[in-house]
Amino acid sequence: MGGLTSTRRKFLSGLAGGASGLLAGTVRGSVARPADRKPNLLFIIADDHAGYVLGADGNTRAQTPALDHFASQSTRFTANYCNAPVCTPSRQSILTGQLPHSAGVTVLGTPLDEGKPTLAKQFDAAGYATAVFGKMHFNRPGVDGMHGFQIACTEDVAQTRWLHDVGPQRVPADIRTKPVWHPFRDPARIWLNADDLPFPRFEAEMKNTWTAQRACEYMESHRSDPFALWVSFQTPHSPFDFPVEDRNHYQPGNFPVPEAGPEDAAQIPLIFRSLSATDKQGIIAAYYTSARFLDRSVSTVLAKLEALGLDRDTLVVYMADHGYSLGQHGRFEKHCCYDPALRVPLMMRWPGRIAPGVVRDFTESVDVPPTLLDMLGVEPFTLAHGQTLRAYLEGGRVAKPRQEIFSEYLENEEACIRTAEWKFIQCSGKRARTDGYVTDNPTPGRYYRLFNLNDDPGEFHNLADQHPELVQKFSSDMLAVFRTTHPDAHQEPEKLSDAEAIDWYLRPRDAKPSPTVT
Repeated sequence: MGGLTSTRRKFLSGLAGGASGLLAGTVRGSVARPADRKPNLLFIIADDHAGYVLGADGNTRAQTPALDHFASQSTRFTANYCNAPVCTPSRQSILTGQLPHSAGVTVLGTPLDEGKPTLAKQFDAAGYATAVFGKMHFNRPGVDGMHGFQIACTEDVAQTRWLHDVGPQRVPADIRTKPVWHPFRDPARIWLNADDLPFPRFEAEMKNTWTAQRACEYMESHRSDPFALWVSFQTPHSPFDFPVEDRNHYQPGNFPVPEAGPEDAAQIPLIFRSLSATDKQGIIAAYYTSARFLDRSVSTVLAKLEALGLDRDTLVVYMADHGYSLGQHGRFEKHCCYDPALRVPLMMRWPGRIAPGVVRDFTESVDVPPTLLDMLGVEPFTLAHGQTLRAYLEGGRVAKPRQEIFSEYLENEEACIRTAEWKFIQCSGKRARTDGYVTDNPTPGRYYRLFNLNDDPGEFHNLADQHPELVQKFSSDMLAVFRTTHPDAHQEPEKLSDAEAIDWYLRPRDAKPSPTVT
């Protein structure tokens, strides 16, 4: 990784000085830079931000003015789908450019192998200053240099520094706030914040605010150097944090509760079945309030980029790791292959280089890495499962637009293929899932779901029995994805039927990480 640059030394010194460090010396306006200076990358990622909870997506209840304005300046991909509806596999897929089963991370607790290629490593090798602030789900302590991030202020590091900087809570005792988050230990209505309670901090003391400030300081200290900066906000992930000032912003009773479908009863996780309609409205209101707070956090970072005069020299990406269900099919999480859990925001802006507009063709989150490397002239990955979206960003269309998307949730040994008309899901039904979302029959055996999205956009009526020919077609498509991308494909047993072969690929077999490289 090389030695410390002078700007990096100054930045680390600023971190040690707390929130009043480099931010106090803000310099507005552009800075003279060499003509051949590389452009920057600012990668902003949210946690559990569903694609449909966005004003720019047509949702009038979502109050996301900063993101909506950013969308108007960007190419916005309205049909972007994650490749895994859970944090760790999705994030490491985006970072490596590989589908989760190839990246070696398919379940929540697996750490990414340090030997894997990553976007940060590619930018580091190209001479960029690289840093991350916030959640990355690397599942090991943050250490500078890990996975190519010269500065790695990940969850554990950020938590410690944030608490040190903001000090003890100062919320008056008469203001009701949420309890400590204990998912699955507390009833679902508590850890999903059905009472729509604020986090016990004012906005100036929130971790989102602290993270945004650190990102602003980093950009200022590197305003004369090319940087690749990741800013990862842990909102609106449950328990849907928002500051005290935002309490009671929404009236929960104004949110309709999605109705479960006629075939949903058996697949609703047991943990959600005690939720009342009022509970569900409170959960939805808390999520929307958290998304509103997220929008302000993003605005802080974008405003700083502009104040530094770096906005025209920076490719900015906004996306989320996956979507989120807010009562659809009786669920409040991701961890499944229904559309609310899969479709995520994706917007890219680079004034003068990217054409503002809307792309409705299918894209996958795994398309993002090759796009960034292509747009910024950085060495591509040797192995990449996505395609560059550069043609869309330049106002055109890729040569071979996606006709279907693939996503997998191997904790439940399920995967899906989605086209414009159909959604196909295959599950082995053999794994007793350990994610907490157990149903009446944890291991029902293999099953298929097939939904006609033209007639049934809510994915309520399973037509698999009526269309065996489509089940066969989509099974073949799914098997082709696995056979062409899975590192263990050469070990596939002989004489398996397509269904048996898919079951074999659906088993999690996450790689054991190699020794840590420092």
